[in-house]
Amino acid sequence: MARDWQDLFITAAGAGARTAEADTEATPEKKRRFFRRLRENMAKTREALGAELQATLFEGDIDEETWERLEEALIMADVGAATTARVVGQLEQEATDGGLVGGEALSQRLTELLADMARVGDGRIDVSHAPTVIMAVGVNGTGKTTTIGKLAWHLQQELGLTVVLGAADTFRAAATEQLVQWAARAGCEIVTGPEGSDPGSVAFEAVKQGRERGADVIIIDTAGRLHNQEHLMEELAKIRRVIGKQMSEAPHETLLTVDSTTGQNGLRQAQLFSQAVPVDGIVLTKLDGTAKGGIALAIAAETGIPVKLIGIGEALEDLRPFDADDFAAALLGRGE
Repeated sequence: MARDWQDLFITAAGAGARTAEADTEATPEKKRRFFRRLRENMAKTREALGAELQATLFEGDIDEETWERLEEALIMADVGAATTARVVGQLEQEATDGGLVGGEALSQRLTELLADMARVGDGRIDVSHAPTVIMAVGVNGTGKTTTIGKLAWHLQQELGLTVVLGAADTFRAAATEQLVQWAARAGCEIVTGPEGSDPGSVAFEAVKQGRERGADVIIIDTAGRLHNQEHLMEELAKIRRVIGKQMSEAPHETLLTVDSTTGQNGLRQAQLFSQAVPVDGIVLTKLDGTAKGGIALAIAAETGIPVKLIGIGEALEDLRPFDADDFAAALLGRGE
């Protein structure tokens, strides 16, 4: 799993120069600073889990009630019933076999098992194509458009890649306005269409213009839609087909933005969106405002779709590559 932006992206040989900022991105101090911020912004989830884990693993004898309480705590944090059962079952087996003695050993092994659950698929984003087309999908209110703007900024700042945005959410005027503002902030170009125009035509034009301008990456914003609205989900598949008419192998990456505060509903969204279009990765947002941070593990373990990016706040640096080990440690209050 990626620890910094250079680890997250697969680039073509010589594509994009590393900026001065990128050269210092992976320093130990910068990583420690981000981990501390991750812990701080996941405080609600950690507090919900912390007291119960302390009482469960560090106080009293380990018995059947211990495992039941641990299961309840993880399920309350939205780790998910199936994922929780697998993790606790493995932990109980290892403890019974005598391989784990004491609360510290149990806590450390629990952290490792949770991290393992989140390591599925390829957690990287391939931007080696010329150009790379990324399609962003998700339900209204998940932070999709903001995520696109932040991602464009990081692609330019961290990798020196040129980015064109496509405002294919033509049903909501505010979405286009918001993306225009992000394009200006990120210093990238944007392709828009009239309000209410066909989103497929805007996506087609964005890819066309991005290729003509020699852009490295083209990011297409799509209309936020409810996963239970079949006709709107079908439109996503249509947009994907239209993009493919410009470049047969595009889109190269489809990212689904999920609001972590929705808990298990976020898991359902991931399952249903992936039925409409191939989803390559999850962007999990609003982790700073929820006690349901365990949903990252449930989505990865139960869908096989890797979480690639997480949002833990409003600032540009609060969109970060997902790291399973750091995430599990922050979730349980371990590490620095």
